[in-house]
Amino acid sequence: MIRIGEIDHVVLRAIDIVVMQRFYCDVLGCREERRQDEIGLVQLRAGASLIDLVAVDGKLGRHGGAAPGKAGHNMDHLCLRVEDYDEAAILVHLKVHGVRVGELGSRYGAQGEGPSIYLYDPQGNMVELKGPAARVAITSHRSP
Repeated sequence: MIRIGEIDHVVLRAIDIVVMQRFYCDVLGCREERRQDEIGLVQLRAGASLIDLVAVDGKLGRHGGAAPGKAGHNMDHLCLRVEDYDEAAILVHLKVHGVRVGELGSRYGAQGEGPSIYLYDPQGNMVELKGPAARVAITSHRSP
């Protein structure tokens, strides 16, 4: 049996890798961990996980076909759990950086139901910033 612990990494194909890196680092607080310019890859640390940015015109990116565009994206959304979640402060921070914010609400995630904010990165990918769960919803499934 396979037991998943957490998301290890997410890969986003980037039309402009510099703009995307600025957004994920300067706005969302990730940091560059590793880069391989010869293949068009930048890996950003996002807590215990990584967000990999792959240039669509780089060696890796060309294997993925057409670049993301208005007709479609490479994913529905990426959800990042936020430590010390302060919705008002987060919204001010996003506004200062000119980030397009979507719906606010309470949504279910890996740790249960809790507050979240949808926003969009420079390529239109939806990102969810997830606050703490009202209760822990991790359950054990055992056969009797």
